[in-house]
Order: sequence, then structure tokens, then C-alpha cells
Amino acid sequence: AAGRRRARRRAAAPWLLLAPALLAVAALLLWPLGRVVWMSFQDYGLPEIVTGTSNYNGLDNYTDILGQSYLWTTVLPNTVLFALACVTLTVVLGTLVALLLARLSPLWRTLTASAIMTAWAMPAVTGTYVWIWLFDPLGGAVVTGLDGLGLVDAGNTNWFTDRLGFYAIATLNVVHHGFPFVAITVFAGLLTIPRELHEAGIIDGANAWQRFWTITVPSIRPVFSVVIILSTIWDFKVFVQLYLMPGGSGANPDVLNLGVWSYVESFAQRQYGMGSAIAVLLTLLLLGITTVYIRTLFKESEEL
Repeated sequence: AAGRRRARRRAAAPWLLLAPALLAVAALLLWPLGRVVWMSFQDYGLPEIVTGTSNYNGLDNYTDILGQSYLWTTVLPNTVLFALACVTLTVVLGTLVALLLARLSPLWRTLTASAIMTAWAMPAVTGTYVWIWLFDPLGGAVVTGLDGLGLVDAGNTNWFTDRLGFYAIATLNVVHHGFPFVAITVFAGLLTIPRELHEAGIIDGANAWQRFWTITVPSIRPVFSVVIILSTIWDFKVFVQLYLMPGGSGANPDVLNLGVWSYVESFAQRQYGMGSAIAVLLTLLLLGITTVYIRTLFKESEEL
């Protein structure tokens, strides 16, 4: 009996240590999430907020959202294609910068790493306004420069009103802000590769491209898995970089993604139930991506 009690105490000890953190997570995350799910099953607007009453409508919000062609032809393609473009360009640029850092001398490596970390340290709001200024149709640096070269007409060029142009600028913004994380992470992975492997590849006659695919990528595959999946999670829920751009707050419905659409429905249209349902769908999408992330980590750890 005494042995069983000691075993139970030992089993309970980790949970007691984790209890404060679990309570904090429950208070800060699970309770708001539960409220959002609860509102998603209601026709919840200003009258319900004022009176404190509930107006349950079952799955009507989800049926309405999933039945709209706007979701399938505009919002979902915006969300998915934008995230895929950002992830691809972020990982490619970050990897190239990491390879550059590996070739630089310690002094230039430190200076270069410090410079690119400035982009990562810059708040998303500040970075977004910088990109808006660069492409401002009424005097932005890019439009003015291209107008001086005769490539565009500054008076009739506004990329923010075009869906493709809007997301091209947003992609530049997100990639510029996100590639330093990939660069530093991949560079740390490069430092773990024994130099003898590359020397053996050179002796065997492999060029730089062949050494990268046959030595570098297999050696730090877990690192690439982490940065790709984390970048995917972050880029699927981009909000600030889109909402602050001209038309991104709802004035131009063609450029909304799931996150901004949920916000606009909730706080601009005062349809909190509909906005909550959109947020739940986005959460389920991110949970699916997170599941892939966790399974990938376990798979990589089993292979090591």
C-alpha cells in the first residue's frame, strides 16, 4: 500500500508542477476559445450584447459561410495561395541568406546577421506602413521611380486596388519580415554539418548544387521541416499586414482573407456570430496544420 501511494505521488508530482501553467493557459486561451465557439452557434449582434440574451441558430452560420461562393472563389484562395507564396519565398530567401552567412568571415557575418535581424525586430505595423509608403500611388518611391523611367503612369497607377497587386505588395512585406527567422535557424543547422562531408563531396566531383541537395538538405531536414511548418502557421493567419493596407480593412472585398473577413464581420458588420464561425473555421484549419507539424516532428525524431 505504501509503495502504491509513493507511486501515485510520483505520478502526480509533474502535474502539480504544471498546474499553474495549465490554469493560466485555460484562463487566457481555452475560455476565450470556448466563448468564440459558443457565439458561432448564435445569431449574435448588438441586441444580444445589450440584453445579454442568447439567440441560438444551430449550424446556420456555418451553413451560410460554407454555402457562399465568396468563400470558395475569393477568401479561401486569398488565404491559401497567399500563405503558400509567402512560405515558399520566405524559406528560399532565408536559405540563400543562411548559405551566404556560412561563407562570410566572422566580422561580415556579424554585420550581415545584425542587419537582417533589424527586419525581424521591426513591428509588423511599422513595416506595413513602410511598404504602403513605398507603393503609395501619390508619390511613393516605387511609383515615382518607375514613372521617371517611363514604365508606369504615376497618376493612373494604384496597385492596392488590384487583387494581384495588393497581394504582391503584402507578400513582399511578409517575406521581408519573416525571412530572418529562417536564415538564422537554417544557419544554425548548417553549423552542425561536419565539414568532412562537403570535402568528400568535392573530392567526388559534386558541384555546389549537388552538394546542397545530397548533403546539406538531408543533414538538416528536421530544421527545414520546422521552419516550413511554422512559417505556414504564421502566414495562414496574417492579419496586420493585410488589414492596414488600403482596402484591406473591408473597403475592397476582393482582398480579404479568413482572418480579416472574420474581423470585418464581427466589428464592422456587428455580426459577431458569423465572425466567430469564420474564426472557428480558421482555427480548425490551423489545428490541421499544427497536427501535421507535430506528426512531422515525431517522425523526424524517430528517424534520428
